[in-house]
Amino acid sequence: MVRSLILFALVAGAIAAVWHGLGKPHPVPPFPVGPDEKVTCISYAPFHAGQAPFTVGLVIPDSQIEGDLKQLARAASCVRTYSAMGRQGAVARLAAKHGLEVLQGIWLGRNRADNRREIEAALKLAKAYPGTIKALIVGNEALLRGELLAGDVRVYLEEVRQRSDLPSTYADVWEFWLEHPELASATDFVTIHVLPYWENDPVAAEKIGVHLRDVMRRVGEAFPGKEILIGEIGWPSAGRMREAALPSPSNQALVVSEVVAAAKEQGWRVNIIEAYDQHWKRLLEGTVGGHWGLFDDTTRELKFRFGEPVSNHPDWMLKAGLGIGAAALVFMSFGLGASGREARGWRRDPGAASIALATGLTFGLAATNLAMENALPGEGLRGVIMFALALTVPMAAAFALARGWELPGFAMALDPPHCRGGTRDGAILAALLVATAIAAIHVALGLVFDPRYKDFPFAALTGPVTALAVVAFIGARGRLSPGAAEIAAASVLAGSALFIVGNEGAANWQADWLALLFVALALTVLQARTAPG
Repeated sequence: MVRSLILFALVAGAIAAVWHGLGKPHPVPPFPVGPDEKVTCISYAPFHAGQAPFTVGLVIPDSQIEGDLKQLARAASCVRTYSAMGRQGAVARLAAKHGLEVLQGIWLGRNRADNRREIEAALKLAKAYPGTIKALIVGNEALLRGELLAGDVRVYLEEVRQRSDLPSTYADVWEFWLEHPELASATDFVTIHVLPYWENDPVAAEKIGVHLRDVMRRVGEAFPGKEILIGEIGWPSAGRMREAALPSPSNQALVVSEVVAAAKEQGWRVNIIEAYDQHWKRLLEGTVGGHWGLFDDTTRELKFRFGEPVSNHPDWMLKAGLGIGAAALVFMSFGLGASGREARGWRRDPGAASIALATGLTFGLAATNLAMENALPGEGLRGVIMFALALTVPMAAAFALARGWELPGFAMALDPPHCRGGTRDGAILAALLVATAIAAIHVALGLVFDPRYKDFPFAALTGPVTALAVVAFIGARGRLSPGAAEIAAASVLAGSALFIVGNEGAANWQADWLALLFVALALTVLQARTAPG
């Protein structure tokens, strides 16, 4: 008992120390322009939490938009919109009240009838608010999405240019402008998107300044004498890594600071993406899609302030507390399993401590990620199941470890009547092993066949995988012969791990961590004892 209390105290202290370190604020540079200056422009969409552009019958009152624009007017001189239809079409009218200029967007896609309505609505707005709307952006990444050909875009550009006296342009990622330079002659200026996180070769946040200067040099050489607007540039504050590109509040602050400073130094026109988090984008782009805003969608407050330190884990005390609580439950299960039994071997105590530490370090993160991640179709139920496993598996494994059990194979859970010598408790542990393997395989196959927007749920898997591995290798007795189901599961997990590391790159520590968990789980299921019978 005393030994377990000492181990728990050490584990709890380690959990608290790690989260305290992770929660330390990172320095943010002071605002790189004058105190009376503002950001040139910022992308704005009027959708709050629970609202989306594809929601049928959505009603957004003027007061909601006005509240946003009043707040943005203190930080920016201009807002960029992406559509002239629906409530986005009201932005220009309301922006005029707050002294904001507007880069009016015209959304173009495959549907020609919708394109026609967009163009007519935008031209009507341009005539109604000529002092507010400063330019028309005819299409946004239609080439990138593959919804229009360059020739189609040019036809729309030429029509808008003929029918309006306002400057007009087309917006797309900078590589597509280099691939389609013929569009430049149909525009008054070139609008490029520089999104280092999303590029085919993702760029780390600390390298954004060098990368942006290189892009502007290349685009400037391709279009000499043509004005260039950086129509989108920014960084997400949460979500999955892409190679070394890590979304976080501190990296978002770093990127925005670097961009504003470079724009000031070079005289570039820049539009930051975006004003507020748009959580509906998580349905399309995963967690990261909903966290590009400088303002939090729920609190409507800035995520960081220039010159003030920002923490990547401001809720570190909550995460540490949840982790310590989970570790306590693991030790309680371990003690319950050991009660009434002869003195256990010393090596089981470090095993229990390992389970408690792995669970405690990651359970708080898994809990706070539950609401943020798993927005993509089919992932919600899996996320809830994995969160439940993140606590139940370590507790059950700690109990089994104290009892000195071996890790039972899949058959004990899948076909218990035909497994001689099986017990109810053994069947429960086997069921938890099967559930963990199925959840891991579901994650792994998603990251193999459709990885772009998928998160890496390493936090939810760390505790269960560690716990099962401890039971499997400490409780092992003699040479085992794994069953066909275990071999198949291990093969899928190990093969997926190799692919994920190769696809995501060694610099992506989230992918590396998850891949290691897949390998550990593969070795664990191979160690599970195939039940006789």
